[in-house]
Amino acid sequence: MKQLAIFLLMCTLFVGCSEDSEDTPNVVFIYADDLGRGLLSSEGQEIIKTPNIDRLSENGVRFENVYGCMFCAPARASLLSGYHDLQRDKWNLTRGGYYKKLSTDTTVTAYMIQEALDKQYGEIPEDEVFLAEVFKKAGYVTAQVGKLDWGFSTTHNLLKRGGWDYYYGYYDHVRCHGFYPPFLFENGKQVMIPGNVEANCAKTKEWDDEGGYEHRWKKEGRALYSQNIFKDKIIDFIREHKNEKFFIYHPTQLPHGPTAIPEIHQDFVNNPDLTEIEKAYASMVKMLDDHVGCIVKELEDLKLIDNTIIIFSSDNGHEIYYPSKGKLRKPTNKNILTGESFDNIHTKYYSETAVDVFDGNDGMAGLKRSNWEGGVRVPLYYYWKGHMEGGKTIDQVVANYDMMATFADLLNIELPEGKHSKSYLPELFGKENSNKREYTVYGSNMGAALVSNDGWKLRHYAPKDVFQLYYLPNDYKEENNLINEKPEKFQELKNKLLKECENDLSVGYFIGKERVLPALQFK
Repeated sequence: MKQLAIFLLMCTLFVGCSEDSEDTPNVVFIYADDLGRGLLSSEGQEIIKTPNIDRLSENGVRFENVYGCMFCAPARASLLSGYHDLQRDKWNLTRGGYYKKLSTDTTVTAYMIQEALDKQYGEIPEDEVFLAEVFKKAGYVTAQVGKLDWGFSTTHNLLKRGGWDYYYGYYDHVRCHGFYPPFLFENGKQVMIPGNVEANCAKTKEWDDEGGYEHRWKKEGRALYSQNIFKDKIIDFIREHKNEKFFIYHPTQLPHGPTAIPEIHQDFVNNPDLTEIEKAYASMVKMLDDHVGCIVKELEDLKLIDNTIIIFSSDNGHEIYYPSKGKLRKPTNKNILTGESFDNIHTKYYSETAVDVFDGNDGMAGLKRSNWEGGVRVPLYYYWKGHMEGGKTIDQVVANYDMMATFADLLNIELPEGKHSKSYLPELFGKENSNKREYTVYGSNMGAALVSNDGWKLRHYAPKDVFQLYYLPNDYKEENNLINEKPEKFQELKNKLLKECENDLSVGYFIGKERVLPALQFK
């Protein structure tokens, strides 16, 4: 009977959804920042318990082979546009830091910054479609709350063009490195935050020594923590639109560093095995889990939980924000135990050689910005109470930019040709997918990479123009380069990677500021 019910539901989803359908679910998507999947207790984390996120995984659908991007800006651009990051003409990356001038330079206004950014970004084609627009075409009200949009700076016009009915948060990713902003933006208006006074949003130091501890716990001028504001805004939006179909996208700052939190969570206060900065970082992950719980509870209290899909994922792999003397140190380019520098061909970052107590990259090689698995593999959970089979894991390779096609499929919305996004809607309901992704690709600070659906990975290390071939089902840690043993497989995957790069591998090599637009001047 259960299988019949799922089948009938699938029939409804594929043929019965339209712009005025009352059967389609609300969607709440929580997008963590720099959260390696090893930080979640459902993935094996033993120090930090994340029961609310675990609930989504254990009672929903979990994806095993999910690829984000190597850092935040391209990840958000890919997610919202439906294009992978091995291209130069689908979206631009603006520079960050401009909005800080509103606290430091009285001659610069928000209007001046946004006008200059809009002009630099240029016109977006009329037939282009973004993730929020998919929902709007299906009659949803859309909201984005948190670390807004891609590039490193956004504007009112870009957000409206992206399909957002409501948005609240940072316009500038550089300012997101602090958690006590003196101002944020709400629907195009600058909103002052009482009691927060530091222009850099109280960005802290990334270590405890040399005054870092004292600076982290300074209270003056730090009244309101941004993530608490965002949680309240999301709850308010749900209450206001409880009688409408809504799509909420929450690109949280957590647990991106530098480490900062109003207080140490009770779970870690008396843990003798953690340094003070490790306790603070663990508390950031714990707050993220608590906020997921608050959102779920609100949906339950309003009796919306049965008709709301809740999604949890992350933009990229793990990053280190809790270095300590005698333990983990930054930069993470050396084996702490031997002093040997990583060449990222034969030697690379692992949690055990860095003495990372949390093993945030879940035992994989590499960190954020790399094209090792630990830099780009992320968690992805879908939870829809009573509609999706709980406790199910899907091995299919999927990418963050596949979410667009998946929801277009769900809502019966046609996408323009040329999107890289592919739907995995059938897999969510236990059905075969005749159009599944054959492989996915991504760029990094090291070069481009391709991972096939059957587990083969081709990695290009651009600084030395070196290719490496791994078979991930038998080599989780990427230790056995098979390029000499499998020359035909190497050539097959190389041809596919070159095709995605339009025969220019440099497009997958993100270095310095070559992939962002030129700096703007306001005088």
